[in-house]
Amino acid sequence: MTTHLAVSSLALEEGFGGALLRGVGAIALYAVVGLLLMLVGFYAIDFTTPGKLSQLVRNGAPNAVVITSAGLISMAFIVVVVINNAGGKLSEGLLSALVFGFAGVIVQVLAVRLLEWVTRIDIGNLIRSDVYTPASLVVASAHIALGLVVAVAIS
Repeated sequence: MTTHLAVSSLALEEGFGGALLRGVGAIALYAVVGLLLMLVGFYAIDFTTPGKLSQLVRNGAPNAVVITSAGLISMAFIVVVVINNAGGKLSEGLLSALVFGFAGVIVQVLAVRLLEWVTRIDIGNLIRSDVYTPASLVVASAHIALGLVVAVAIS
């Protein structure tokens, strides 16, 4: 009786290391683009909201915390979709993610401000209040809902 030993090769395909490094590099570059878009989104919300959101959040103003948190989530929806839809060569994908991301941030901020105007919520007084006000949930919901709408519009 003869015994056959199966021999398997553990060698990696030629070019695997280079592909792996390119993939890791692409992840890092898209992460930088995502972070940049999130920062632009935060500052766009901050710029278009009466008062200094970052200071109000640091001071623990509850309505500012609720609204800012929802704003960041809404921006994340947009960033995730633009990165997910980025295609082509890496440079083309990064550029399209930036362009569509900036467009999405602008549309998102304008839509939220329009909805706040329609509901006649005084955002300035709301976010400066040291007392939680349920109206902050309306604004927060508007951020999240419109962020989803804009994200789907981008896709």
